[in-house]
Amino acid sequence: MEAGIVGLPNVGKSTLFNALTGAGNAQAANYPFCTIEPNEGIVSVPDDRLTRITKYIVPQKVIPAILKLVDIAGIVKGASEGQGLGNKFLSHIREVDAILQVVRCFTDPDVIHVGGKVDPLSDIETIETELMFADIETLEAALPKAERAARTGDKEAKLRTTAIQHCLEFLHKEEPLRKLKLEEAEAKAISSFGLMTAKPILYIANVDENDLEGKSEPVQKVREFAEKIGAQVVPVCAKLEAEIAELDEPDRSEMLAAVGLAQPALHVVAQRAYQTLGLQSYFTAGEKEVRAWTIPIGATAPQAAGVIHSDFERGFIRAEVYRLEDLETFGNEKDIRQAGKLRTEGKSYVMQDGDICHFLFNV
Repeated sequence: MEAGIVGLPNVGKSTLFNALTGAGNAQAANYPFCTIEPNEGIVSVPDDRLTRITKYIVPQKVIPAILKLVDIAGIVKGASEGQGLGNKFLSHIREVDAILQVVRCFTDPDVIHVGGKVDPLSDIETIETELMFADIETLEAALPKAERAARTGDKEAKLRTTAIQHCLEFLHKEEPLRKLKLEEAEAKAISSFGLMTAKPILYIANVDENDLEGKSEPVQKVREFAEKIGAQVVPVCAKLEAEIAELDEPDRSEMLAAVGLAQPALHVVAQRAYQTLGLQSYFTAGEKEVRAWTIPIGATAPQAAGVIHSDFERGFIRAEVYRLEDLETFGNEKDIRQAGKLRTEGKSYVMQDGDICHFLFNV
């Protein structure tokens, strides 16, 4: 699972990406399309539950969950018609699982805005419109082939045709597909299209250094818009976060305290991106390692075991599960077991975020 960072040129995408991934400290050029090919990076997902577990189970190493990010070049008005190498850039968005849109909410006369002024809602509308146009083009191109196959009696083609028609009807009302609830079979029939407006989205408001909590009018407008579509907003000063990311831990803590932040805003971005992708973590804990494993929300115990190794899923017998609260109450697994708090779960168990597990299997 990966998330793509998108936005208009010069909104701070690459600065944010580099700060998140430690991908380099070189200053980006102040002109559109300084990012051409998408950059990829891996981000650790901060989780204080790992630290809490290691107070009771001391491991040789601690391994957090990770998130793959892709820095996609700036999208401009007309991208769906090829403006600014738009078709190439849009194809990169089709390949990711969620969109993190950086919206400019800061003012800086030295950083050019392609629209001539700072207007976050206009920026959001520009990106959304281009993605909708691109989705319409994809669906209209696929519809004749699906209709021909459907006339032969192909059941999957009939489903695909119906799904395409539903999507086009929705898009022509200028509504993104993430608002459309398709039947599971219909969604599966068109899943290969990589429809961009169907992807979950997180808005990152890039703010001035004097607005770290995002209380300014531009950020409030983004929040109001996001609330209408069920999305979240994280205010971030990408420039400041890039400076914080370069510091050693003591200096980093001092700078965070100086600007009134409990933690880097980048930690919140990583956590919210993880949630936007529909992911959650479970833990394994022993003397060798304490580790967070990434699974989709709704995954069963065998599916979760399969993340560790395919043999674990194939030969799954049962899972032994307890909660962090149990560990903090009883202090160790032996006492958790004796207190009857260590549960035995079978193949139908749906994993909960934060479960601490042992898997028993036989192949």
